[in-house]
Amino acid sequence: MTKPMPGTRPGTQNRGVRTNLLGIYLNDHLAGATVGAARSGFAARSHRDPPFAEPLRRIAGEIAEDRASLLRIMGSLGVPKRRYKVAASGVAERLGRLKSNGRLYRRSPLTLVIELEFLRLGVKGKELGWRTLRALAEADGRIDERELDVLIERAERQMGTLEELRVRAVRDVLLTG
Repeated sequence: MTKPMPGTRPGTQNRGVRTNLLGIYLNDHLAGATVGAARSGFAARSHRDPPFAEPLRRIAGEIAEDRASLLRIMGSLGVPKRRYKVAASGVAERLGRLKSNGRLYRRSPLTLVIELEFLRLGVKGKELGWRTLRALAEADGRIDERELDVLIERAERQMGTLEELRVRAVRDVLLTG
């Protein structure tokens, strides 16, 4: 009987994760997580309306935690953080705030709808990233399947909350009377 490869769980096959490609993939997700953490924090600070304020604050905190989880996972896989991607994504997020949504000097009511759609798309991308890592966990014992199950479940819950908020914002902003 052959011994499992180092870093694999007994009973798993180590098909060999392409760490160079995985490094690119995870750094791209880190760039997205950086944008998501900044944008969700900005949205949480910008909206004081009770139906939006508390859920946005909670989700912003979770998105920041999810980014930290990604960094921990990258560390456990020996994937270095590419600072230039993180820096570029931070600049892109700040530039994205300049979009006027029909108003030049003050915040448009449409901004909330756009922000919620953007955040929901980002959380969906994050969920898919967690699912990719979950699929790799079967071949690489350094990846904690249980942690990813929790992260996937949290992303699904975040998407549900963001969708509820988005529909409410659409009704508030785009319907008359």
